[in-house]
Amino acid sequence: MSADAFHLIGTHGFVRVAACVPPVRVADPAHNAEQTVRLAEHAAAAGAAVAVFPELGLTAYSNDDLFQQDALLDAALDALREVVAASQALPTVLLVGLPLRAEGRLFNVAAVVAGGQVHGVVPKSYLPNYREYHEKRQFAAARDALHPEVTLLGRRVPFGADLLFELPGVADAVLGVELCEDLWSPLPPSTFAALAGATLVANLSASNATVAKADYRRQLVTMQSASLVAAYLYSNAGPGESTTDLAWDGHALVAENGELLAESPRFPREAQVLTADVDVERLTHERRRLTSFGDTATDHAARLRAFRRVAVAVAPAAARAPLRRAVPRFPYVPADPAVRDARCREVYEIQVQGLATRLQATGIRKVVVGVSGGLDSTQALIVCCKAMDRLGLPRRHVLAYTMPGFGTSARTLAQARRLMEALGVTARELDIRPAAMQMLRDIGHPAGEGAEVHDVTYENVQAGERTSHLFRLANLHDALVVGTGDLSELALGWCTYGVGDQMSHYGVNASVPKTLIQYLIRWSVVAGEVQGDAVPVLRQVVETEISPELVPGGTAQRTEDVVGPFDLQDFHLYQVTRYGFRPAKVAFLALQAWGDASRGAWPDLVPAAQRRAYDLPAIRHWLEVFLRRFVGQSQFKRTALPNGPKVGTGGNLSPRGDWRAPSDATAAAWLDALRRGVPGG
Repeated sequence: MSADAFHLIGTHGFVRVAACVPPVRVADPAHNAEQTVRLAEHAAAAGAAVAVFPELGLTAYSNDDLFQQDALLDAALDALREVVAASQALPTVLLVGLPLRAEGRLFNVAAVVAGGQVHGVVPKSYLPNYREYHEKRQFAAARDALHPEVTLLGRRVPFGADLLFELPGVADAVLGVELCEDLWSPLPPSTFAALAGATLVANLSASNATVAKADYRRQLVTMQSASLVAAYLYSNAGPGESTTDLAWDGHALVAENGELLAESPRFPREAQVLTADVDVERLTHERRRLTSFGDTATDHAARLRAFRRVAVAVAPAAARAPLRRAVPRFPYVPADPAVRDARCREVYEIQVQGLATRLQATGIRKVVVGVSGGLDSTQALIVCCKAMDRLGLPRRHVLAYTMPGFGTSARTLAQARRLMEALGVTARELDIRPAAMQMLRDIGHPAGEGAEVHDVTYENVQAGERTSHLFRLANLHDALVVGTGDLSELALGWCTYGVGDQMSHYGVNASVPKTLIQYLIRWSVVAGEVQGDAVPVLRQVVETEISPELVPGGTAQRTEDVVGPFDLQDFHLYQVTRYGFRPAKVAFLALQAWGDASRGAWPDLVPAAQRRAYDLPAIRHWLEVFLRRFVGQSQFKRTALPNGPKVGTGGNLSPRGDWRAPSDATAAAWLDALRRGVPGG
């Protein structure tokens, strides 16, 4: 793939959309057409493939009985003609609202305009006729239409609420349309449009402003996008509408699958163009995975088959990065402190509840845990303590062992000792070096005779001795071995299989990525979950270099030099396992998130000096390492994974849960896709 193509958002399944709110004049279609064209040009210049305008925007919504005047209806057609002519030079699909005479009735419609023609007309399905709304006084509903086409501006065009519009440039970019009250109905037309294949839904709206209505509207749009697993574009009538009895806030929204991507200020005095990039590829992946979505479509197959598809013939917009949406650097860690604190508390609750339930179910009242003074074992130790508290058992039932080996540093050993003492557990120290040296001699390893051969066998002998001791200690004390390994190391295969840190009776961290563990420990201090002498120790643990500490000598082992920065590899892990994205898209998203340290939100607990950036060559290199290890080398370790609680979406590799994969798969397809799809190789 060329560098130019790589930086086009459409290459990676994104579509840039716009919700436009022009200032209108009531009953002045010529002025409104001029404003519509002006904002359409702005949207096109921003790279938008779709631009939605408010309901009845070419006339203004608040005309009441003026809609029964032919002069206004004629002027509305003239205004539409101006918009259609202007669209000839634009790469953007425009959705504009107007009143339309057809079949001896008047319909409130959305015209889908692109490339100098009207591709279809969608009438409003549900007409509000209560409180301040009296639309049935002027308009007929979509169900009243008799024919599937209407003559408009001298051409026969598709007409009805059963239309879907296929957009150019991005696979599965299919647009459904509804108008205002349609969304408020118990069974919105967009529900069936989405089941029939629409991944984007545009709503042309004229919803007046009342106290707290915007909150409800925001929730409605966001939740409908979640229910439909779709992107939802909403443009509301704003400045210039009549305030005889009502006010209008010009509220524009873009939501995607339950997430609000963009929102405009309310009550603008000037025109607004709200843009955002929606991920169509992500939506289609989610729908494939959600079997209930497909089952629902099957239940309504007869109605869905009746939908008509219209291919919109227009040159696709060539929108470029950077993306107009947030791409979190830490997908497992919310940047907002309040949200993060709530998530951290919930993670602890899940871990503690999982371990406490396992102890209750087995009748076991003690746990054995190895404590290295590093991140993972610290988190596991805290969970063990809280589980004992939850069960009303003394913390001395936590049998914590620190087991120094050939490469254990004085710092981590001191941290382990102080932490065990501060948390009030039963603390023991077992030096595994004599047993490990005996094992090396028994198997004929050169290190057993004093040679400085520090290979994988040398390292795994130590990991095996630690695990062997823990299991025998559990036998001795009628206890359960609590595993400390985390999701990130498991994904990368950075654990010793079988008689090693891959194995335990119950793994409390197995669904928790390394980046999240750092914040869990930080949060336990900030939130006061851990107090007293443990606080300074926990702060030191978070600042300690991540290392297996298996090789002696002055140069410390740095895990991240081998498997890659956990910040970046956790990002790759999330995108690959949660969404199944191809390598080029993962790299593209990583560049958006990590390419510039000054862009985007950082969690407040990350010091400024640690706010790193990664360029595309670095991302490409570490993504290759990730794919090689995750897909092609380490699945056998996950296939034999001990029990442990699932913590979050995109955070579970259990073969009994979210990730079932063959242990003998090859990574060739992924590596080839990486080489072909990411420039710089």
